[in-house]
Amino acid sequence: MSTTTRETDEALAEIVLVDYGLGNLRSAQRGLERAGASVSITDDPDDFAAADGIVLPGVGAFSEGMENAGPFRDPLAAAADRGQPIFGICLGMQMLLTTSEEADHAGQGQVEGLDFVPGTNVRFGQELKVPHMGWNELDVQRDHPIVEGVDGEYAYFVHSYYAEPDDPDAVVATTDYGVSFPAVIANEAGNVFGTQFHPEKSGETGLRILRNFVDYCADR
Repeated sequence: MSTTTRETDEALAEIVLVDYGLGNLRSAQRGLERAGASVSITDDPDDFAAADGIVLPGVGAFSEGMENAGPFRDPLAAAADRGQPIFGICLGMQMLLTTSEEADHAGQGQVEGLDFVPGTNVRFGQELKVPHMGWNELDVQRDHPIVEGVDGEYAYFVHSYYAEPDDPDAVVATTDYGVSFPAVIANEAGNVFGTQFHPEKSGETGLRILRNFVDYCADR
């Protein structure tokens, strides 16, 4: 089942927003529409193949996210193999990794992520206030279309865990919160990426990120 809206008659790209029960769907939808996309909110993996790009949002616990996203695992992997852009937001970004300490801390043992970007998610140290909540500066580490024009700008974060990719080259941008951590990551091919912050809540910086994503999808 899907619902489709479009902010303009001439949408730049057709984007599907995955509804697996834990996403900030309406805010993400509005942000993508402002960025020029036609947006379908869907819980049907059959909708993925025809899309120009896929967004995996997320608010909540890693284990619950992966449990809910189970039916989407193989279709997302197929989309990644096809080279389709996949954009994970907050929990959605963490789900791109191999696993997370969050499940261990909750006594649930190891929970497997999507493993598009090998690595794990770790908790901030006890010396830091958790969750990390607020506006922090983005420090771009390498070129990627998603971060065009946002180096030194501020984005809005709400999280207790952060990504530690196995490959340092997977880190596209960092942020400092007592420790430098990845704010944006991407896989080796560059078509699967995510932001730890919420672009849909990050004002003009977030809108630039979403426009970068929409342009990237349109160009492919």
